[in-house]
Amino acid sequence: MYVGALELDVLLGDVHSLKQKRAVVRPVLAELRRRFEVSVSEAGDQDLHRRALLGVAAVSGDASHVREVLDACERLVAARPELELLSARQRMLGPED
Repeated sequence: MYVGALELDVLLGDVHSLKQKRAVVRPVLAELRRRFEVSVSEAGDQDLHRRALLGVAAVSGDASHVREVLDACERLVAARPELELLSARQRMLGPED
């Protein structure tokens, strides 16, 4: 079993309140869940209205599949015009760990 985690640090565009932030972040999280069947959450920077730290996790019996899914999630977030992807970090946990 392989577990992959992806941490995405994003800057939000024209957002001036936490309520507006939720309106931008929630659809992104929902799309990631729906398209890639991953676990996803806003995992940090919850008190900042222009920044968000998104956490994505995927599990599979094949390490390359986990990497492909996480790479696709990263590309989806990077392609969103209302977000600017500042950084992305992947971690992998496998049977030898």
